[in-house]
Amino acid sequence: MFTKEFASILKGAGVESIRLPARSPNLNAFAERFVRSIRAEYLDHLILVGERSLRRAVDEFCAHYHEDRNHQGLESRRISPSVKWGELKCRKRLGGLLRYYHREAA
Repeated sequence: MFTKEFASILKGAGVESIRLPARSPNLNAFAERFVRSIRAEYLDHLILVGERSLRRAVDEFCAHYHEDRNHQGLESRRISPSVKWGELKCRKRLGGLLRYYHREAA
């Protein structure tokens, strides 16, 4: 439960708070893992000069995290599709700090 002042700040920003069940221990673990990833892999390497640059950096990392990075397959093995692959390409975000190498389908 938030204080009245903090709840009014959230409401003013258009954020709706959702009450979670009392016994949901894994939610905190997922959030902590994401925060550890974004700090160690990304934010520790940047000099941010305000909220706007922080928001841009977080948006870029989230796009990389959900769209570009390699996700693990079944039993920690990559899923290998049965298509022929073309030339290896590199997609960069924020000046090359985050890189994603991929092959387009031939």
